[in-house]
Amino acid sequence: MPPLALPPEDRTLSPCTGWTRAHWEAVADGLLAAAGEHAGPECALINLPGDRPSLSGRRSDGLEGYARTFLLAAFRVAGADGEDPRGLLPRYAAGLAAGSRTPTTERDLVDGDHVSWPLITDRGQALVEAASIAVGLRLTRRWLWDRLDGQTRDQVRAWLAPALHVTHVDNNWWLFPAMVGAFLAETGGPAGADPDADGAALRAVEQGLAKIEQWHRGGGWYTDGRPRAFDHYNGWAFHLYPVLHAHLSGDGKLLDTHGRRLASFLGSYARTFGTDGAPVHQGRSLIYRFAATAPLWAGSLSGHTPLTPGTTRRLASGALRYFLDGGALDADGLLTLGWFGPYPPMVQSYSGPASPYWASKGFLGLLLPADHPVWTAVEEPGPAETADAVVALPQPGWLIQSTAADGLVRLHNHGSDDQPDDQVLPDSPLYARLAHSTATGPVFDGPPDNHFGLVVGGELSERGRIQPLGTGGGWAASAHCPRIGGVELDGVTITSLVLASGADEVHIHLVTGAEPGTEVRQSGWAPAGGDVHSASDHLRATATRPGCTPLASTLQCLQGFTEAACHPLPTGTAFGPQGAVPVLTGRTPTHGPALLIAASRLSGPTPHPFQAAHVTTEGRTVRVLWPDGSEHHAVLGPTEVTVTAIPQKG
Repeated sequence: MPPLALPPEDRTLSPCTGWTRAHWEAVADGLLAAAGEHAGPECALINLPGDRPSLSGRRSDGLEGYARTFLLAAFRVAGADGEDPRGLLPRYAAGLAAGSRTPTTERDLVDGDHVSWPLITDRGQALVEAASIAVGLRLTRRWLWDRLDGQTRDQVRAWLAPALHVTHVDNNWWLFPAMVGAFLAETGGPAGADPDADGAALRAVEQGLAKIEQWHRGGGWYTDGRPRAFDHYNGWAFHLYPVLHAHLSGDGKLLDTHGRRLASFLGSYARTFGTDGAPVHQGRSLIYRFAATAPLWAGSLSGHTPLTPGTTRRLASGALRYFLDGGALDADGLLTLGWFGPYPPMVQSYSGPASPYWASKGFLGLLLPADHPVWTAVEEPGPAETADAVVALPQPGWLIQSTAADGLVRLHNHGSDDQPDDQVLPDSPLYARLAHSTATGPVFDGPPDNHFGLVVGGELSERGRIQPLGTGGGWAASAHCPRIGGVELDGVTITSLVLASGADEVHIHLVTGAEPGTEVRQSGWAPAGGDVHSASDHLRATATRPGCTPLASTLQCLQGFTEAACHPLPTGTAFGPQGAVPVLTGRTPTHGPALLIAASRLSGPTPHPFQAAHVTTEGRTVRVLWPDGSEHHAVLGPTEVTVTAIPQKG
């Protein structure tokens, strides 16, 4: 597979990225051509190479390859008003006929059957893929579905029908039967089917849309089934499916409801993209990469967005370029299981070789015609490029901190833990960290980054369930009961507060109930992806990645910590091999609670040397004077925080 054949950059129309609609079309064509090389007999299954099948097995992985690339093909053809010079739809039509002919419960590709799709069963992956197929069929109905013979249409309807009744995961999966139901309601049930088939299809749509209401926390932010599971599924599932369904069905009332919600979400979501195009590296399924652009395009498609057309395209094209320039494609032009190249630690067990092609959702913008302002307007800078900002997001319990000089975005996490409501699971590095960013990934193998914990019996405590305590002007806070080996430390509570200004952070922790002399550790950001240099003294530790994209992480003791060091990360992070993380250590006092304070900074090239804020304390009251003259005053108690922000004088 040759490299992507891209047209020349257009720095007049797209001064930030150089990319235009023609680049998006070229990338779509390249992705489809590369995946198509691996189509099986009759094009029913597309089994991409890889020695790591998903939990669902090779047959399901082959269906994923078909369904997820079909969605991309559907955007490509529907966006070209049915023009299909590369003959995409005939191949996918053949796959529909063959895959649905004799569906099977067989998980693996047994001899003699490399064609049949898996049946849609309870909590089965086929339900997820059925939704992509249903959406793709709605998009291309005039050019594909309406031209199929009656037998094939009946086969496909019969294969899809169980999606309306099977049990499934209690989260965004409710939207999958809804998407299938929407298609079946438009096209009718198979010959001889249940006479209530149309009613069942409509109920699936209604139930799915009704169910997600209980997870909406306001401002367009949804938790993904669990009490506090905020991540990218907000954009590429909870907003994408309802808005696209409303658009395709012409339901103005539904579009107004979900469009307004989407617009509110985009006002904050747009702040999570760095100047280099990177989305924040947080949450599961990050192998979907530029699917993170789907809600940006949905805003333009629905007419509900606070972003200008030029900013929308700049953010989306920036993200697509970021991943492709970073090496997301292998030598054969296939998306890999990772962030840039392959990175197995970040991959969930439900993912297989074709799973990254949910990134197809990022091509939603191709549904907008070439003369739409989102394609014709001159690119405009994104929020992270225009000015420094610290913005509180109360619904997920996040504080978004961005700096224009280096284009970095940092997400301080005091509200998302992905913990179920009936038990506490081990910390996930993708959710439990105190902070995530557009330039660093969590450490899977080594000392955890951006973490505060106690060391008991040689083990570092986990955060467990997060109790949000609020967000506000330049601050976010939470509390948790530290856990070791799955058990809470009896009577111990940690109350954590982050204060932010410019590129600088101050982290404050109040530890109550711990044994005197208990070791405490605070870690910072973990640069990776090159020859990371480390430097430390007893009060400050810095990890620096030199090169064309330099990055520095500094962590300094302000109160309570007594030693600073940088710990090497030989296996690096999703951002590359080799890395380091700064760590502070100290001990709880002999009497009373412990108040520990550290200054931190993650920065790219900057003319300003690290200068920690001036911090004074009196009991549990902390006063922070920032270099720009503004202040924060905070009072911490067990599971409670009061913060006052005082602007710069004059």
